[in-house]
Amino acid sequence: MSIQLYAGSLSLVRRSGVGQAVLHQKEMLSAVGVDATDRSAQSARTIHINTVLPDAPLAALRAHLAGKKVVYYGHSTEEDFRNSFKGSNLLAPLFRRWIKFCYERGDVVITPTPYSKQLLESYGVRRPIYALSNGVDTEFFAPYAARRKAFREKYGLGEQEKVVLSVGHYIARKGLLEFVDMARKLPDVRFFWFGYTNLDLVPQEIRRAIAEAPSNLTFPGYVGREELRDAYCGCDVFAFMSHEETEGIVVLEALACGIPTVVRNIPVYRDWLTDGVSVCKAKDDWDFLRKVTGLLDGSVPSPAAGGLAVARGRSIAAMGRILRTIYELEGLPYQNEECARENPQTALAARTSGQHA
Repeated sequence: MSIQLYAGSLSLVRRSGVGQAVLHQKEMLSAVGVDATDRSAQSARTIHINTVLPDAPLAALRAHLAGKKVVYYGHSTEEDFRNSFKGSNLLAPLFRRWIKFCYERGDVVITPTPYSKQLLESYGVRRPIYALSNGVDTEFFAPYAARRKAFREKYGLGEQEKVVLSVGHYIARKGLLEFVDMARKLPDVRFFWFGYTNLDLVPQEIRRAIAEAPSNLTFPGYVGREELRDAYCGCDVFAFMSHEETEGIVVLEALACGIPTVVRNIPVYRDWLTDGVSVCKAKDDWDFLRKVTGLLDGSVPSPAAGGLAVARGRSIAAMGRILRTIYELEGLPYQNEECARENPQTALAARTSGQHA
């Protein structure tokens, strides 16, 4: 066994995008013939660390003392920490210094997008940084007519009834307040927000928005990936109103299911999503309303086909090949070194230009 996916404190973030990213890493490695485990393994010569909780840098230190290499995943930034939980804005500058300290415990840092790579470089992280998508399971998340039917039957929706979906924690940064407001403006459309956060952790305005949400908006809470896939397939538009992301795994999942998607026009999408081609980008809340209603009534052309192509280009297998190449370029040990190797220039481009391959 050559790769260990450090599991300490993962139970605290398993229901977040970080937890999903760890699952994807295991699948990526498997796709290119590299074994990985989330259990402590003496034979592991490289360890992946995905959180910035207090145990994580200690785990990196122990790995280095044992002569192992550390791949630190840069999922978090100061920017996406803001507007999340109670007190997050006050703590954000300290959080920035903390995550810089954590990431520099790695021999290599991997972050999902060119945008998040630029942020980490601006913090002064002094390690090789690569931009590599978290990827998406395009075999599981795919257009399925049967899954659309299952979702609509479960929630008593007619085939012609219009449905708008979003997914995320109950936090302001994810655009929950704006999503509630849009549902109120479109009473004839059904809205669903999948995901959950303990309401004791969020500000009063979030608790109030959920409590006073209009009757056409449903909060089913956190669900398993099967039910979430059904929801993607069963909706008519995926509206992701988040103000800040390092990538947005749920965006990739929606695109992989062939669903027309509207995202906020923020820097993270600049390098890989094209307005009107793979998604619709909204410059403000009014533009969101205009583009969502346009997709629902057909007056705005659907970008679903282009979005599906983007998702398939970020399949688990494709990202696994680049991940293995990063190991080779940086001299990180991994199993099955007899496997056919990708061109190291592919990974070099991910580091120097910040572009996905």
